Amino acid sequence: MRIVGLTGGIGSGKSTVSNLFKARGIPVVDADVVSRDVLKKGTGGWRKVVAAFGEDILLDNGEVDRPKLGQIVFSDPGKRQLLNRLLAPYISSGIFCEVLKLWMKGCTVIVLDVPLLFEAKIDKWTKPIIVVWVDPETQLRRLMARDRTSEEEAKNRINAQMPLDSKRSKADIVIDNTGSLEDLDESFQKVLAQITKPLTWREFGLSRQGALLAVILVLVGVFICRKTLQ
Repeated sequence: MRIVGLTGGIGSGKSTVSNLFKARGIPVVDADVVSRDVLKKGTGGWRKVVAAFGEDILLDNGEVDRPKLGQIVFSDPGKRQLLNRLLAPYISSGIFCEVLKLWMKGCTVIVLDVPLLFEAKIDKWTKPIIVVWVDPETQLRRLMARDRTSEEEAKNRINAQMPLDSKRSKADIVIDNTGSLEDLDESFQKVLAQITKPLTWREFGLSRQGALLAVILVLVGVFICRKTLQ
């Protein structure tokens, strides 16, 4: 099984690339979807976050007001780090649960769509690592247009993440999304051919990723899924 890491920056087009994988039948585990699940009312993540940030972040129905929480953490690096630290174990466990399900179905290629791939150290489980990159000016312009936000607010959100150039330096594959959708699709086709080629013997049987992942998924995966997400 090949586990591909997919990341980028806000406004870089990572979600577009993720959707291209889905359209080609490649299963994608989306960390944003997992993060919403681990923050649902009554979950362990929900209890941790409410205890740390107070009940003012809750809606009338008891669910977390995600936009309000987002405004709090994007304007305060300390609170953002706290939120990431609180939710990281739940998100990581949720991701591995989804990988386990897909592995049991016989999937040979799985894409992990994780904005904080490097920050959460999930990159050590993925090979290759794909980073969707755009130049800073394009990133800012697209984010402002997409979210209809001010330049200052857009810059704050961009600066809250690891710089795209730093992510690019850690990548095995870089998809430059500065151009048109046609350019992106052309680049994607090359990447798709690369990640769907047959596994080498080293990838299949000898790599540290394969060995460790198999041990974790088979021996403790079910336990983590049941216990950590309670």
